Amino acid sequence: MTTTESGASARYGAFISYNHADRARARWLHRALERYRIPAKLVGRAAAFGPVPRRLGRIFRDLDELSAASDLSAEVRAALADSACLIVVCTPAGAASQWVAREIALFRELHPDRPVLAALFQGEPAEALPLPLRRTADGAETEPLAADFREGKDGKRLALLKLVAGAVGVPLDALVQRDAQARVRRVTAVTALAILLLLAMAGLTILAVRARGEAEARRAQAEGLVEFMLTDLRDRLKEVGRLDVLRAANERALRYYGEQDLATLPPDMLARRARALMTMGEDALEAKDVARARTAFVEANRVTGALVARSPNVYDLVFAHAQSEYYLGLLHFNADELATAESHLEAYAVLAHRLKVINSADRRTAEEVAYSAGNLCALRMKQRATARTVPLCAEALHAAELLARREPAVDQRWRDVANWQGWLADAQRNAGNFAANLKLRREQVALLDRLVAKDPRNARNRRIHIWAERALAKAESHAGNRAAAVARMRAAIAELRRMTGLDTENQELLSKLEEMQTELVGMERGSL
Repeated sequence: MTTTESGASARYGAFISYNHADRARARWLHRALERYRIPAKLVGRAAAFGPVPRRLGRIFRDLDELSAASDLSAEVRAALADSACLIVVCTPAGAASQWVAREIALFRELHPDRPVLAALFQGEPAEALPLPLRRTADGAETEPLAADFREGKDGKRLALLKLVAGAVGVPLDALVQRDAQARVRRVTAVTALAILLLLAMAGLTILAVRARGEAEARRAQAEGLVEFMLTDLRDRLKEVGRLDVLRAANERALRYYGEQDLATLPPDMLARRARALMTMGEDALEAKDVARARTAFVEANRVTGALVARSPNVYDLVFAHAQSEYYLGLLHFNADELATAESHLEAYAVLAHRLKVINSADRRTAEEVAYSAGNLCALRMKQRATARTVPLCAEALHAAELLARREPAVDQRWRDVANWQGWLADAQRNAGNFAANLKLRREQVALLDRLVAKDPRNARNRRIHIWAERALAKAESHAGNRAAAVARMRAAIAELRRMTGLDTENQELLSKLEEMQTELVGMERGSL
């Protein structure tokens, strides 16, 4: 089989190798590569690695941290073997990572003729490019060409095009020229469409006011245009980077919605309006525009409240109203406006339990009950309302256990159970129920013991297990079991040392290690 044939038949268009400290950069690069469409004029042409595809295809990025592993996992090895090229996220942290070096070495061993591409994000090449990238086949050192994402260098777009050109084997100039032409066409078309739709919506609204007999039909058309602008058009505007047009569309829609008399609108229009408003609020949250998010969610809450007032037992309407109450509660909670957050989160809990009455079999019901109780548990903790915290945390734990028993093979469900065991244990401790705290901590450690035994190489489970052992050691020390507490804390510290030894750059783990060592000294002296 030729190199071209093997690359063309690969399951993944590229494998992204990176240090966990660069996960945000790797995530962005992953999305950018998977979303990029190769210009139509190049698709199908003969290139160095076969016909040019429409897209690179699936991109592999390992989502699990490797800090607890002793070697590359079987999944990573299989993905390397089935990838058309390797892209290395180059930073000083990546250059120092043994895992990145191993992935480069293994890929070159498996595919000596497939491209290995450097994506330089931080630092100078000498400190950011891993040593295997700077060595030729005969061991000599060299400085390979890199797609330079650093500020003031290639820039994100050109650097991305360099990676795509290297991955598919086409000249960079051809890709840049045709990409620029395609982007101009897309931006022009989408911008023109957005402006036309805004004008059309304004015109339809005016006509609706002038012609009462046609008001409902015109308003329905205007609502349909708004929904299109905030769904399909929203995705297209994001793709071409026209967030200014997206913001203008959102603001125009907000003004339109704020002027409506909800009592005169049929349920389908109200439901459409609620969906659009929730979308606008989520966009604003993603952009960290809290004021705009709050405006959208307040209006969404007004709409969903009107819907539920008309049809109090329609599951999807109650669910939508619950979401709007949750988002408002979250915004006020994050702003430390706890009294206002409480009213919205309590309303969310009431709606979650109404879902239970309407349809307890729907998968969303148990999740909403768990989330609502958990939110109130966190709120009461922040308010230091000890007496009210225990039953809420117990309710969240019970709901999490129900979900875990429904999906016993899903580890995340059991991690959620362990998480709420910890919350309830803290609530019991704050309430002075130290025996209940100790019992819950032992149950939490036993559950995590099973998760670690099931998958010993899962760094996430091992890390959570260490934190649980630490909390149990403190509970045992408080109960007077100093010898057991000291032994447990020492074992947890030894396990954490093993993890930090494999990941010496993880400052969070190193900080936790120092804290636990200080706590151990206190236990040994009897002062903790």
